[in-house]
Amino acid sequence: MSTVIGITFGNSSSSIAVASSEGKVDVIANPDGDRFIPSALSYVGEDEYHGVQAESQLIRNPKNTIINFRDFIGKKFEEVKIDESLQNGAKPIKGANGEIAYEITRNDKVEILSVEEISIRHFKQLKLAAEDFIGKDIEGVVLTVPTDFTEHQREELVKISNASGLKVLQLINEPTAALLAHLSADDGERSLQDKIYVVADFGGIRSDAAVISVRGGIFTILATAHEHGLGGDKFDAALSEFFAKEFEKKYKANPRTNARSLAKLKAESIVVKKTLSNVQTSTCSIESLAEGFDFHTSINRLRYELTTRQSLSEMTAFVERAVTKAGLEPLDIDEVLLVGGVSNTPKLASNIQFIFPESTTVVAPSLDAKAINPSELVARGAALQASLIESFDDEEIKESLQPIVVNTQHIIKPIGIKDASGKFHPLLVAETAYPIKKSLQVTNGESSSILIELYEGKRTIKETVIEPTKDEDDSEDEEDSDEEPEIVKELVYEAGDKLATLSLKDLKPNSQLEVTVNITQNGVLHFSGRELKQGSVAVKGEITSA
Repeated sequence: MSTVIGITFGNSSSSIAVASSEGKVDVIANPDGDRFIPSALSYVGEDEYHGVQAESQLIRNPKNTIINFRDFIGKKFEEVKIDESLQNGAKPIKGANGEIAYEITRNDKVEILSVEEISIRHFKQLKLAAEDFIGKDIEGVVLTVPTDFTEHQREELVKISNASGLKVLQLINEPTAALLAHLSADDGERSLQDKIYVVADFGGIRSDAAVISVRGGIFTILATAHEHGLGGDKFDAALSEFFAKEFEKKYKANPRTNARSLAKLKAESIVVKKTLSNVQTSTCSIESLAEGFDFHTSINRLRYELTTRQSLSEMTAFVERAVTKAGLEPLDIDEVLLVGGVSNTPKLASNIQFIFPESTTVVAPSLDAKAINPSELVARGAALQASLIESFDDEEIKESLQPIVVNTQHIIKPIGIKDASGKFHPLLVAETAYPIKKSLQVTNGESSSILIELYEGKRTIKETVIEPTKDEDDSEDEEDSDEEPEIVKELVYEAGDKLATLSLKDLKPNSQLEVTVNITQNGVLHFSGRELKQGSVAVKGEITSA
């Protein structure tokens, strides 16, 4: 088994994965058996708790329990707006050097821990879990990062990982890692297809999305979107409030006035939320919720969806905004990949499916039984990337991180030619990364010369109205008030601005001609053509004219 691993470090939880030489990926469980390890640390006396054990201390020991600290890496206290509703444990404070820190008490002594120190301790625990699983020392790691992490934050994350004993081989964007894991399924057959994807990652306290074009196996991020405060915690808060109202109505006692009662409500709401992703009904059972009263009730999935409808609507609108930000329409999107624990929510998947046409595939567990667990996708992608670069030396890895590679240059509109009937034939589709070279075969017919013009494609949306069909028994003047005309939208590309003109002369009748578009690394376009002699072979990767 490989000794290089992939780690995704989130605000809510972290995951570790390792890939074998055959490409099989294992998501590693820590000694407690958790594969989705809460990014939490808690201190009781001299003891330091990690993961689920730390998270459980939010009820009894919240002031010494640290959660949701990932996004504070590399930032000063004045640079961030602390959302108290997202910090159920220890509250962030201003540290000695202006950085964000936390104040905890151990054996009656106050300690100030910086976010850097907390993160190092967290990474050390992840390293121990990985080494316990693999049985060897870890030689390197690929870390995932949000696309909105600054260069300084990325540098600080590398320092933290190195300080914990994990040598960083590479940083990879979270949506890219998730898509890599998705495309590597089915022996990588999906990665051979040119498509435009939306990767929507719904975490605990934030949502992230990226519109990614895949052309010839090259990933190009067209747009990203981020919404802090929109995540699974909103679902938990809505459920907690629902149960609090039920409890208050039944026992005339308010559980919101007690921090421990609120912590109990949230912990049980998380359990209920996960249960309702798989079954129609769940029970809620909390001992001594408030004023000595035990609380027992049940909730079905429909009531849960009504309770969380605002957050569900916000997440659906968030995905729409990401597509719009990329300058695209829902019709342009081939697949939507849902990532993160909230993606297990069936209503979220169906809502997102509704805003896209039938031609767009939405990948989520409730819509596809074969879908990879959305909570594992990012870590799996990081592990696959780690296995790919395991044999690279430091210079090769450094070269692979150059901006020209990471920030792929690409054309915005398709480029192609028109045939005799005026129909546009793309040689290069929109969002194709360059440098690129593509050829197309045409014929000159009976003429001894031909004029070929190269155009930039212009996209339009064609709408077709399909009237509802009437039964033969319906009278002519009877109106069917229940059925409305269906509007079918279709993307159509036409020739737009002319880019170049190519004239070929002294040709034999009905000759096979090859025209080639070549865009260099500097973005310079070359348009050329030649007559293919009898018996010659067309260039590899040609597009045959329809």
